Amino acid sequence: MMDVDRQTSEAVGRSASRKAFVAIGVFVALIAVLYVLQPDSFGLWMKALHIIAVISWMAGLFYLPRLFIYHTDAEVGSVQSETFKVMERRLLKVIMNPAMMITWLLGLYLAWESFAFQGGWLHAKIALVVLLTVVHVMLSRAVRAFAADGPRRTARYWRMMNEAPTLLMIAIVILVVVKPF
Repeated sequence: MMDVDRQTSEAVGRSASRKAFVAIGVFVALIAVLYVLQPDSFGLWMKALHIIAVISWMAGLFYLPRLFIYHTDAEVGSVQSETFKVMERRLLKVIMNPAMMITWLLGLYLAWESFAFQGGWLHAKIALVVLLTVVHVMLSRAVRAFAADGPRRTARYWRMMNEAPTLLMIAIVILVVVKPF
């Protein structure tokens, strides 16, 4: 019980938020320094940072529905349910939201700078990333619903929702690598 209290305390949450803020600051500072210095490999740096942001965002999109599956089975008001609320909120606010924003910013930069927004594959990819963002928004709303002890969807629903980011990711990767049209 003490470990749960220690991990879900406000002080630990503030500490985690500060660390995440510093990490995001370092990430943004790196982008700014690279932008100012404009090394020959600038485009490759932006691509690498975009991929890192995408991986972080996807990790959250894969993990959050899994947390919902377990949270659905936890009794409302239980220690377990309260712990899931903290985990879900921190995952969304500290990892997923910043990663999504950085993914979008760098992705749009790369789409403009590298491809001038040209290519059917790029348009299809952007459309799928919009759908991925819709999934993100749906998961964000679910975090709020769980936090308010509102109505819950079934564990089966969340298992199916867990597949949406996977399917979208597969299609996006194929479009980016193969560029079929």
